[in-house]
Amino acid sequence: MQYQTTTPIGTIATEQNKVLRNTYMMLALTMIPTVIGAFIGMSMNFSFMAASPIMSSLLMFGAMMGIMFAVSALRNSVWGIAALFGFTLLAGVFLGPILQVALHLKNGAQLIGMAAGGTGIIFFSLATIATVTKKDFSFMGKFLFIGLILLIVASLANVFFQIPALSLTISAIGVLIFSAYILFDVSRIVHGGETNYVMATLGLFLSIYNLFISLLQLLMAFSGERD
Repeated sequence: MQYQTTTPIGTIATEQNKVLRNTYMMLALTMIPTVIGAFIGMSMNFSFMAASPIMSSLLMFGAMMGIMFAVSALRNSVWGIAALFGFTLLAGVFLGPILQVALHLKNGAQLIGMAAGGTGIIFFSLATIATVTKKDFSFMGKFLFIGLILLIVASLANVFFQIPALSLTISAIGVLIFSAYILFDVSRIVHGGETNYVMATLGLFLSIYNLFISLLQLLMAFSGERD
């Protein structure tokens, strides 16, 4: 009887570890199209965004949401992986404008490296906490979702108002929210709340992507050296 009781638990634990391992492997692979997309974005002319920032922001947001829905719909097939790579490529391209602004600073390359390094440190630290402590952080879900909605609304509103202080506040809150989402997402995988590694990878990628942008915006604001 004891053998029958422990075997399903061991099987579940093995499956969760497999999902986590596949997620980390897929997350590493998504960095390749992201970097390629970023180089493409840095070579593009985004002057049309300055002429129509509101429409451009809405179009970019709509394009990313559309591919995210495609990833979700195809998550159980190989096409889901293809859609995920397509999404990360597009996300890399959309990094173009902020990377171009950063590289116009005298220490822009250093700031980009610092933002990438800081993102990596935060990710590995929080992922380790969620994995090693085995604490279930699923209780954070509702609070994080509400915070994310408010953050999106504030970001869209600031497209209209262009208030520098609000931009800094949004970036600072973004660092907190997306860091917490890393903890939440890894915890869900560890505890079996997410069993599809394509969707798990998408969630972690979005957290890392937005965390990097938020950190870079803060670094440019406080440490950027202009000519």
